[in-house]
Amino acid sequence: MVSHELASSQSKVDDKELEQQFLAKIGEEIKIEPKDWMPEGYRKTLIRQIAQHAHSEIIGMQPEGNWITRAPTLERKIGLLAKVQDECGHGMYLYSAAETLGIARNELLDRLHDGQMKYSNIFNYPTLTWADIGAIGWLVDGAAIVNQISLCRTSYGPYARAMVRICKEESFHQRQGYGMMVTLAKGTASQISMAQDALNRWWWPSLMMFGPHDSESSHSSQSMAWKVKRQSNDELRQRFIDITVPQADHLQLTIPDPKLKWNEARGHYDFGAIDWDEFWAAVNGPGLCGDKRMKTRVNAHENGQWVREAARTYARKHSGSHRAA
Repeated sequence: MVSHELASSQSKVDDKELEQQFLAKIGEEIKIEPKDWMPEGYRKTLIRQIAQHAHSEIIGMQPEGNWITRAPTLERKIGLLAKVQDECGHGMYLYSAAETLGIARNELLDRLHDGQMKYSNIFNYPTLTWADIGAIGWLVDGAAIVNQISLCRTSYGPYARAMVRICKEESFHQRQGYGMMVTLAKGTASQISMAQDALNRWWWPSLMMFGPHDSESSHSSQSMAWKVKRQSNDELRQRFIDITVPQADHLQLTIPDPKLKWNEARGHYDFGAIDWDEFWAAVNGPGLCGDKRMKTRVNAHENGQWVREAARTYARKHSGSHRAA
């Protein structure tokens, strides 16, 4: 009994020392690597965030993928096809990063499919016209870049390194989307109207992508302390607005916010209130297209079972031939 108590006490001391070493690394901007000791809360936070990011990349293929066969030109079709393939690759990078934390990819997908894990609710909005594809590239990918650039400095090494490549590709996606909007904004009255309508529908959901106000976020403060996140939700949202408003002005399109105006004293744009009821309804429910998105995702996973089995069989056979040699 005494021996057990001593062992338990020693274990607590060791954990305390390990935690102090962990926090020292965080403070000194030394990346935490998979074999390093880390608090269980840190590991779970990373799994939740990286998995949600990965799921968003995979689900996010659907709204744009629906327009590949309806793209107006061959050039646009090729560009959109390449972009959707990029998003798939981003999901794979991120699932690989999550696996370094000791969780299997299959488990992450099972949790997504049964509703235990979430993806960004921005992808539950419908893409009604071709202009939506431009607006997604400009606004949604633009918002993602603002958030993800800061994640290149996140404290977990595999996540940070994955984000470096993802940000380079997302930057191209944003330019591609903005280029589409430029073309539409210089087009016919019908095309200009289509571009304005897409901006009207995607502006507010894009602002919601950064999450609730910091005071209402259940994860922000601890994530910031561990440097998983490097900037707050509100800081990132403000930066996105400050970057995007001049771009809209160049397009001669109107951002659907009558309270939007430059505040000289703050050095930032002031903007109107976000409809957080819409945000929480989307987070806690299927949204406009959530059921459809998940059904499509699960069907694709089940229909691809034979591909995964074939790949595993080939890998086993290939591995066996190497051992024999």
